[in-house]
Amino acid sequence: MAVEEFAMPDLGEGLTEAELVSWQVAEGDTVELNQTIAEVETAKALVQVPSPFEGTVARLHVEEGTTVSVGTTILSVRTSADDDAPAADDAAGSTTDAPAAPTGPGADGAPAAGDADQSGAPARTAVLVGYGPPVEGGARPRRRERAASWSARHGGAAALAGGRHPGGAGGQTRVGAVHALSGERPRSYPPVRKLAHDLGVDLAGVVGTGPAGLVTREDVLASTRGTDRTDAGAPSSAPAGPREERIPVTGVRKHTAAAMVASAFTAPHATEFLTVDVTATSELLARLAADRRLAGHRIGVLAFVAKAMTVALRAHPTLNARWDEAAGEIVQYRYVNLGIAAATPRGLVVPNVKDADRMDLVELADALRDLAERARAGATPPAEMSGGTISITNIGVFGIDAGTPILVPGEAAILALGAVRRRPWEHHGEVALRDVMTLSLSFDHRLVDGEQASRFLRDLGDVLADPGRLVTLV
Repeated sequence: MAVEEFAMPDLGEGLTEAELVSWQVAEGDTVELNQTIAEVETAKALVQVPSPFEGTVARLHVEEGTTVSVGTTILSVRTSADDDAPAADDAAGSTTDAPAAPTGPGADGAPAAGDADQSGAPARTAVLVGYGPPVEGGARPRRRERAASWSARHGGAAALAGGRHPGGAGGQTRVGAVHALSGERPRSYPPVRKLAHDLGVDLAGVVGTGPAGLVTREDVLASTRGTDRTDAGAPSSAPAGPREERIPVTGVRKHTAAAMVASAFTAPHATEFLTVDVTATSELLARLAADRRLAGHRIGVLAFVAKAMTVALRAHPTLNARWDEAAGEIVQYRYVNLGIAAATPRGLVVPNVKDADRMDLVELADALRDLAERARAGATPPAEMSGGTISITNIGVFGIDAGTPILVPGEAAILALGAVRRRPWEHHGEVALRDVMTLSLSFDHRLVDGEQASRFLRDLGDVLADPGRLVTLV
């Protein structure tokens, strides 16, 4: 019987670390070749990691929420499944630095599965705190229950294992309390952690009502109403949380911060603004939306500006370029990989549409919609997160009129679209209510002169004021 160790793989794109978001297996599970064993969040995408072995999971070396360097062992697998094999820690050769556990026939100081305790009550599976549900026929505990015991065996509130929580009902687990005592990160999915952060809720003080104490969206919302949930589901007074919260900088947030600092202090930024009467574009988009032949396609101002941008770059190639410091050259692209800044629960990402300049308006609109949906779902493939040549950020969807966007590293320009406002505006010598929008163009002044940026921005503004001008740029 051999124990194979699986290290955090090199996920490409020059990444050296990733956050282990969730385990899809637990100790004792049987895994097949290429079965998904974990989800990890890199600086660019959420990635499913397949198993290179088949056998039985002997040990999980890393807890969920941990940032792991490439090459670090995260999983041990017994390549010959054997329910009578030694415990995972023994198989991995690790017998030191483990806290003393209460004595008893069970692995965590609890009665062994399938046996009865001294009171004659049915045996129960050992969980992080107290005892879980009775085991029928000696069946293995569920994945989440087995995963919970990982923390107990590796230093997380091990002293509490095997004892009932005084406030528990029916012997259920008070995982939230354990996290508060041990400092262990509460079990919850990334969207729930994002919701808690936005609402100012400390997850360490929230009792999870999901499987094995998982903190759910409803638990977070309940805590904001001044109530928490007990094990039996009855409301109780919410504990006062700390006045401050420290949030580890990992994944997308860490990558974005590093990239923005590098961009801001490497490329000399300059930003220009242009406010445009876009009433004609609004009217055109309304007609396209009413066209039955385009049913199922959503063509908005972002798609129209993106199309105009890809066409205008033919006359202004200096904005579709990068600065090659090592070679002392300016590299001008003859294609457009159009990046779109997308706000997601994981942070800001800028995936790009490959060869956007080869698409017509409908194709580009569909591509932008699909790209945004994948980004929000955390399903953007790494290939879409690299290789961009120029980008757009639509700050208008947040009701913002203008801004000074920071360049995506390696790109010469980024355009910010402001909100479309109905305002009094001069039109044919009179004041009328018109649709007005501000364009903000940031550019790398090493590659792009002020005149070049101004002409490019003016061409875009002219197309938005009169969409028919787009044909003159083709």
